[in-house]
Amino acid sequence: MAERTVEMASKHGLHARPATIFTQTVAKSGLPVQISKAGGKAVNAASILGVISLGIEQGDTLTLVSEGDSADAVLDELVTLLSTDLDAD
Repeated sequence: MAERTVEMASKHGLHARPATIFTQTVAKSGLPVQISKAGGKAVNAASILGVISLGIEQGDTLTLVSEGDSADAVLDELVTLLSTDLDAD
């Protein structure tokens, strides 16, 4: 099992547009990935509704967990996404 912790960078959190980018990346990986906010419930990271339901805001600490042959690489890619301000153009 692979696990990563990351701080949400987007200035408006993980609202619809960045959450869509994030969940699509998870879905394309083909691996089961769980995301949780510090002290909160874990949800399927490929579910847009699940991810938005967490109410992730800038500065929140998130934990990503996955299993599989390429789990480390997938989680590294997701950490890079979450560490980037996806609201900046």
